[in-house]
Amino acid sequence: MLVHICCSVDSHYFLQKLQEDYPNEKLVGFFYDPNIHPYSEYRLRLLDVQRSCDMLGIELIEGEYDYQGWLNAVKGLENEPEKGARCSVCFDNRFEASAKKAQEIGEKVYTSTLLTSPKKSLTQLENSGKLIGKKYGVEFIAPDYRKNNGTQQQNILAKKDNLYRQDYCGCMFALKQQREQQSKLSQELICTISKQIQPKSIEERLLMYEHRLKLEHNHQNYKIIKQKFLNYRLLYGYLKVQKQRTPAHFLPYSTLKNSYTRGKIEYDIDEVYYLNRDEVRFITLQKYNKLSDKNYISITDLIFNPPLFEKEVELRAKIDTTPYSMSTIVVVEKIPTSKVEIVLDTKVYDDVKEVLIEL
Repeated sequence: MLVHICCSVDSHYFLQKLQEDYPNEKLVGFFYDPNIHPYSEYRLRLLDVQRSCDMLGIELIEGEYDYQGWLNAVKGLENEPEKGARCSVCFDNRFEASAKKAQEIGEKVYTSTLLTSPKKSLTQLENSGKLIGKKYGVEFIAPDYRKNNGTQQQNILAKKDNLYRQDYCGCMFALKQQREQQSKLSQELICTISKQIQPKSIEERLLMYEHRLKLEHNHQNYKIIKQKFLNYRLLYGYLKVQKQRTPAHFLPYSTLKNSYTRGKIEYDIDEVYYLNRDEVRFITLQKYNKLSDKNYISITDLIFNPPLFEKEVELRAKIDTTPYSMSTIVVVEKIPTSKVEIVLDTKVYDDVKEVLIEL
């Protein structure tokens, strides 16, 4: 039996129920989910699905990540709600590839772990799966493992085996709608031009779960805990000197009231230069290199090859007088002597992230 897999939380319980109910069937997992965006989230879910399949002794086949094909399929349905027409097309897209793969490898039956997702319509999934199965001569089965406290058991099992619990279906359009309803920033869709890994970003979680696998391979104990913290995203910013854009790098947790200020440097203390308004500080690239023990040759070099986010947070603590400061700190090659303008759009917000502790 070929089993289309969407994520480890749904598949881990579903696969074990299938092993109980179909003991004579050899189960083959098929991870085909081009709806998942961004690609780092796709890699993270695949990583955890592979871990789950390894635990259960089930072969896993990875399908093509045809994100552009998926976008073309749902074009015009971007604003559809969850369980609407876009979801139907998305199911058809994934079931089409799954039924075709089942036929290709000689399987006569296929199913999908989407059936256990409490956010999906069982009827919608069953109708789609059966219709497409007929096209390829494979039977679609739709066991209801949600009933009899199945969803509760699924969550208990996911917690017991430390599965990665994503908080959106995978689709960027559903994510945007979900975050708007929650009045939250869609931080999953933000990617810095510097490629610096941001706090609670998918890239940070991916690194953590990859490290978790190494610990498990080495039989080392660990615990994943949740931590409340103050998160930060720089959306965009620039500096103008005499109305000309000037290369500048903004340190993490730099903020500006109303996202704009202008003024002139008034004084300096220990090579930190203070603007005459809005608590803005300037340092030179030379000072930055000295504090960070780096050797950047230009601001552009720094912008596109920055240190770790945590290292820059440590660096700003050396510049300002308090670790709680959110004053704007600007790194420039040369301290401006004339009037400057700064535009800085940022988001600072309470958040919760996972942290791995080695025991």
